[in-house]
Amino acid sequence: MTEIKTACVGRPRGFDIDFALAQALDVFWRNGYEGASLSELTAAMGIKKPSLYAAFGNKEQLFLKAIDLYESRPESFFNQAFQCDHIGDVIKGLLLGAAMQFTDTNHPQGCALANSTLSCSEASESIKQAIVERKAQHNQNLVARFETAKKQGELKEECCPEDLARLMAILFQGMSVQASEGTNVEALIKVAQMAVDCVLSQYVNK
Repeated sequence: MTEIKTACVGRPRGFDIDFALAQALDVFWRNGYEGASLSELTAAMGIKKPSLYAAFGNKEQLFLKAIDLYESRPESFFNQAFQCDHIGDVIKGLLLGAAMQFTDTNHPQGCALANSTLSCSEASESIKQAIVERKAQHNQNLVARFETAKKQGELKEECCPEDLARLMAILFQGMSVQASEGTNVEALIKVAQMAVDCVLSQYVNK
């Protein structure tokens, strides 16, 4: 574990920076960027404001580090699905994985990227842009994976990788909103399976 030492009431204080960042992620995930106050963040992280500034810089930098943590998790459905060899398994892993993880009650519901900027104002334009850029990168990764699958004959000739990637992004966003509004895992998995069946039958060679 990495530890940060900062001054607190005249003496150094140590804290687990990895744990603190995970706690900050939960606050941003649940309340959004603007809805997460510094007092709530520091309370969840178990630190004082000076320690937050010393370790992370400011709220914006803390948020971006928290999103880095969210995206790098080995258990992320995106990371897990991309380990599959056949494109049909990748698509199934992405859609069913999203349904299960967006409704997982061990953390806030929905997608952290989508939740964090739903209600951001112009004052947080830089944060909104950072999330837009990350989503664009995810889309590029999907397009590249679909292009590879098409070259390998796994996708039908009429399938456009860009269109399929856009469809997946729309499905992710819709499932995230549904999960955030309380749709349970069973209901969302049914929808995800319907989407899997449609995509596989329409675009994937058996």
